[in-house]
Amino acid sequence: MTPNVALIGFGEAGETFMRAAQWEGAKGWDMLAERRAALAKCGVGLGEDCGEVLATCDVILSLVTADQALDAAREYAPYLPQEAMWLDMNSVAPQTKAMAAEAIEAVNVRYVDVAIMAPVDKGLDVPLLVSGNKADKAVDVLETLGFTDARAVGKTVGRASAIKLCRSIMVKGVEALTAELVLAASQAGVLDEVFDSLDASEKNLPWAERANYNLDRMLIHGGRRSAEMIEAAEMLRAMGTSAAMSDQTVAWHSSLGNLDLTPPPETLSAKIKAIRATPDFRGEN
Repeated sequence: MTPNVALIGFGEAGETFMRAAQWEGAKGWDMLAERRAALAKCGVGLGEDCGEVLATCDVILSLVTADQALDAAREYAPYLPQEAMWLDMNSVAPQTKAMAAEAIEAVNVRYVDVAIMAPVDKGLDVPLLVSGNKADKAVDVLETLGFTDARAVGKTVGRASAIKLCRSIMVKGVEALTAELVLAASQAGVLDEVFDSLDASEKNLPWAERANYNLDRMLIHGGRRSAEMIEAAEMLRAMGTSAAMSDQTVAWHSSLGNLDLTPPPETLSAKIKAIRATPDFRGEN
């Protein structure tokens, strides 16, 4: 049997999932009146308040904005039926998920950390990572709800979110670097040549090998590379383009280049251990 579903927050993710699943008897709540109207248009039941919405639910999908995730857990916990399951699908830090879990579990409700790992326009086929001491059960529940690609990744709340946010460092970072690159290169009239050069130098390596190679270059040549990136940042400022990413690139290359780990350890794990063990490294730039 499909459990009784409640959606807390009805933005893009909530509406996409509801339209794809059409959960019978689903209820929902959103702080914004216009989103509550959208809930009704999608056939989601509304109560007079959130307490009425939550009173009879078995599974709650928390899909609020990131800055509201912890507040939602704390505010709505008193209204949750015991033994219900709170699926926290918000993109927040592992420590935020841990604090939310404390609030939810204090009222004998099962808390689960769920990380959405791709754009929600994939609907119920979007990949989900699940962690917490009820992760395996939550995967079964998600499959019952129609999700096709849910996978447990550990018993610790926050592990799924750590995977998502660490990945986001690269994905969103590359997007930000792309913006900085194309705005500068197009203004300089060299965009096509830069793209050709990047294509020619691209190495098709697995990410673990690529990370090991990148750290190797930074540890050996960080000083020289930081000096080069200082010039790149100055070029950007002269063009009137933000140098935010390039400035931080300077800081990282300088930080690692100054650790005096030459020659660097051979493996990625050894490099990471050596960097963190260096007295001058504080993980800050």
